Amino acid sequence: MRLPLWIAARYLRTRRQSGFITLLTGISVAGVALGVTALLTVLAVMNGFESEIQTRIAGTDAHVVLLGETAAGVRGADGIAARVARHPGVLGVAPFTYVKAMAFHDGMTEGLVVKGVDLARERGVTTVGRNITPALDSIPARGTDGTPGIVLGSELAGRLGARVGDRVILASLAGAERSALGFTPRLRAFRVVGLFTSGLYTYDSSFGFTSIAASQDFFQLGDAVTGISVRVADMFGAPAVAESLLAALGVPGLRANNWIELNRNLFTWMKLEKAVMFVILALIVLVAAFNIVSTLFMVVLEKRRDIGVLKSLGASRGTVLQVFLCEGLLIGGLGTGLGAALGGALIAVLRRYPFVTLPGDVYFIERLPVRPEAGDFAAVVLAALTLCLAAALYPAWRASLLDPVDAIRRQG
Repeated sequence: MRLPLWIAARYLRTRRQSGFITLLTGISVAGVALGVTALLTVLAVMNGFESEIQTRIAGTDAHVVLLGETAAGVRGADGIAARVARHPGVLGVAPFTYVKAMAFHDGMTEGLVVKGVDLARERGVTTVGRNITPALDSIPARGTDGTPGIVLGSELAGRLGARVGDRVILASLAGAERSALGFTPRLRAFRVVGLFTSGLYTYDSSFGFTSIAASQDFFQLGDAVTGISVRVADMFGAPAVAESLLAALGVPGLRANNWIELNRNLFTWMKLEKAVMFVILALIVLVAAFNIVSTLFMVVLEKRRDIGVLKSLGASRGTVLQVFLCEGLLIGGLGTGLGAALGGALIAVLRRYPFVTLPGDVYFIERLPVRPEAGDFAAVVLAALTLCLAAALYPAWRASLLDPVDAIRRQG
């Protein structure tokens, strides 16, 4: 392979008679470089968005959730939580309640999920406590006027027109009384003591947080809770930890879920989108590969006499084939290397200088998230080189079929 590579390198370095071939070679290199740069940059941005969403979801949701098999919930939660806290890999444990209700304020009505939490323990499991404005040590189960406190999602509060200090009415059919007109829902006033902003619309538009005691009282849960939230050291190992927790606890009627399972559809869609974007942007490299085909055909025409001389000196068809495959690979390799360098530089600039800004109310972040991965770099480089090598096959094969006598005779 040394001789074909040496000849191919000389063909690439020598000043050709036709400036058009040099132009085609430059266009081919630039096309491959552009494609590789675009691929690497877009994949890094998509990785950044995926990482940002995962971090926010895993921060708002517990990594592992232990639930009862029925709506009755989990009893003896404190004892179970103490055992869970001693399990290897567990960083935090917090009981919670989770019930759906309706909220009313100034003629506006919205459905919501009311989650009862102990903020002190919840801070060891999720980021809910850090996303409440104004900051609270706890959510009061009963205020000075006897009204329990509630923290509303910022989007939900906006739709209700509620602000901190306002009273909202919650309605629930839990323990509803039957009358001649049907079931009469239970109603209770709650005082808005804070607003919750996670940056994820699903949570900010549908969640309200209150104390566990207030939730148990209003929804008539007794001393039961809906479940126990668990934070683990390795959030991507949550499914395995969930299984090991169930086996270690051995509590009948207890089941486990984890944040990966709960958001499987979202993550599947994001991986599919990334794969589709990879294929679409790889078409840029494919177009550049077609330029390599035309470039090599022009080189073959220009080097017909050289090919004839090589064959007359004993070079086989395989040797000629290898010469032009090497030249195609050199063009592709030059473009790929240049594209990888440019892509890496652009990614580094985007990470260091966030000059691309995003509307925070739409994308929940104000700067473009970028996270390069070594696997993406390897996949892009391999795909680009493969396409360039495949593009060189046909012109290299045609060059190997040239008759030496005819090639020398037709030296133009």
